[in-house]
Order: sequence, then structure tokens, then C-alpha cells
Amino acid sequence: MKISDFELYRDLLLRNSGLSLTAEKSYLLDSRLTPVSRKWGYPTLEAMTLALRGIPDTALLNDVIEAMSTSDTSFFRDMTPFTTLRDVLIPHLIKDRGRNKHLRIWSAGCGTGQEAYSIAITLKQIESKLKGWKIEIIGTDISSQSIRKASSADYTQFEVQRGLPVSYLIQYFQERDDVWHLQDSIRNLVTFEQSNLIESIDDLGLFDIIFCRNVLSNFENNTRQSILGRMSEQLDENGFLILGESENMAALKTDFTPLSGCPGLYGHNTGRYRIDAAETGTKDVSAAS
Repeated sequence: MKISDFELYRDLLLRNSGLSLTAEKSYLLDSRLTPVSRKWGYPTLEAMTLALRGIPDTALLNDVIEAMSTSDTSFFRDMTPFTTLRDVLIPHLIKDRGRNKHLRIWSAGCGTGQEAYSIAITLKQIESKLKGWKIEIIGTDISSQSIRKASSADYTQFEVQRGLPVSYLIQYFQERDDVWHLQDSIRNLVTFEQSNLIESIDDLGLFDIIFCRNVLSNFENNTRQSILGRMSEQLDENGFLILGESENMAALKTDFTPLSGCPGLYGHNTGRYRIDAAETGTKDVSAAS
């Protein structure tokens, strides 16, 4: 691909979605956008690229963003955040939110829904501890195609084999015509919405826990900082942010403090975050020094 064509897509993606397309990922343009060019009846990717240099059709531009924003996801990815949710955060929040008994969790950049449903299954496993609680889990993604897939709660054999324990597959899924369908008892715990992280998220409301794992690496530092700034306003003062373990915020000025004991776990700078082992039976989580 010509440098000028790469720069066109880089600028279009950055301006319309915040996604940062680096030179080392330029190979994705051919593999992901060639099917889009065929869908739209262009003989070649170069012909579609030429059309995008004018005033592009909004639907075509959305298809380009959809194709380039597709991310890899799986059930219980990396597992640790879900054991931390079950063994540390939920026991703490049960004690801290015991009066209102309302828990809101956001899966930001949820892709095709596996993370949000993994959260729901985790909470289902300890539902006796959450008796009488109102639970809301919201998954958002820029891709309308991913949101439709997530809302259907239908997954292939390959998708359920990635990270999902066999016991959960048997307990919470039914197989229909080679597709595994998630039971309504889990599906109904989650709602999905299309949302762009570079735009306002005020309408989502306030959350106790935000999962935003392996998402921020797709953006430039300035965009990451802006996203985290908006997230800090949507997170309860004593709520928790969970990022991917390899995502480092050291270069960013944010309102979050890393919490020791759980990689990728953050809290508000002004929050109260010491969680004693006596509360959880597991480990301490406190503001890192």
C-alpha cells in the first residue's frame, strides 16, 4: 500500500474513532478492508481508497471503522480480573454498598460480549451473597456488528472453547444447530449499547466498577488521557477501574491510583481503598506507595 493511502486511513480512523493506526499495523488494511471494498462493489481496495478521498459515504466510512476496530476477545480472558472481582471487589462492595444494594459494572470496548458475560457468570456464581441486590452490567463498543453479536448471545464452538470452563459451558449454554446459546439467566443480566469512547459517555451513568481491558492500547496518549478523564467522572469515588495488566498509565496524568496486590486494578486518587484480608479472606488491596 502506498504511504499516501496509509496516511488517509490513519487520519480517517483517528478523526472518526480515535483509533491509532501505526505503521507496523498497516498490514491489517489489506486483510480487513479488501472484504469491505468487495461488499461495496469496488474492483480493488485502491478503488475504494480513491472514493474515500472525496466526501465518503457515511455508511462506507462506518464499515471501514467497523472492520478496523474488530478486536480479539474471549471468555474469562486472563482470568485474574474475574477472580479479583469475585474474591476481592465484590466482598468489599457488599460491605461498602450494603445500604443501597445496587451494583453497576461497565465493560468498555466489550467486543462481541464475552467479557461482559464472563462478569455476569462470575456474579451468578456468588448470587447467594448478592441476594436482594440490583445488578446492572453494561457492555459498549464502537462496532454495531459486535453489539448485535453480543446481544444475540450466540457463540460458535471455537468461541466457547476459548477460555470458558467446561463446567460453565454445560451449566449456562445450550447447543442449537452447532451454535451455543447463552441461557437467559445470564443474558438478561447484561445490556449492550453502541458507544464511541472518544465521545461523551455522560448518559451511561455512574459505575462501581469499569472494565476497560486491552482497549486503550489502540489509542494515542492524548486520547487515552481524555478517555480516562471521562471515565473518572463516571466512576464512583470509591469504585474500581480494571485495565489490562500490560497497559501502563505511568506517562499519563489521570485521576487514578494503582492498587497493590492486583495487576491492572486502579482506584480514584481520593478514594478509600484499603481492603483488609479479614474482609475477603484473600489478600490486601491498598493504594500503591
